[in-house]
Amino acid sequence: MGDNEQDLALVKRVQAGDNSAFDLLVRKYQHRIGAVVYRFVPDHAEVQDIVQDAFIRAYRAMAGFRGDAQFYTWLYRIAVNTAKNHLVAAKRRPPTADIAAEDAEFHAGAGRLHDHDTPELQLLREEIEQTVTDTVAGLPEELRQAITLREVDGLSYEEIAQLMQCPIGTVRSRIFRAREAIDARLRPLMDTERVRP
Repeated sequence: MGDNEQDLALVKRVQAGDNSAFDLLVRKYQHRIGAVVYRFVPDHAEVQDIVQDAFIRAYRAMAGFRGDAQFYTWLYRIAVNTAKNHLVAAKRRPPTADIAAEDAEFHAGAGRLHDHDTPELQLLREEIEQTVTDTVAGLPEELRQAITLREVDGLSYEEIAQLMQCPIGTVRSRIFRAREAIDARLRPLMDTERVRP
């Protein structure tokens, strides 16, 4: 039984009144949902409250879950909305970028810099991280969301298509365009790194 089938079986048990099944879903996803919320609210205590609130909302909405989307995709959407609502209620603006610098090291060129940490390479790595973060923040919303869901949350193309409510081909195109934009901004930095003695 795959992950999604297990989730659907647990959801059906919750819908039939079995609260212990919901506890299993909470245990399974609380860390992933916590990581999602943390990108909006980088305060551990607040994150715990928002995660708890998101699960309460999910529990209350569980009767309406029909399995059209995967359970995690549905839960992810609830968590993001709960985090954004929390920021609005606290009179804080939601971040324009959904990605943190430490999550941005998916670029192949960034990984090789960790091997020898000279001050120059440390500086270059920081510059690369900042460039990736700035580039992602400057992307159109649909590209930014697609690349973040893929590279930070590790969702499949199918899950992203469900979440963004568009065809898989569109998801692939958006991720490709986002990666192209990031590569274009990083290329001058990497060229500089190659010519250094």
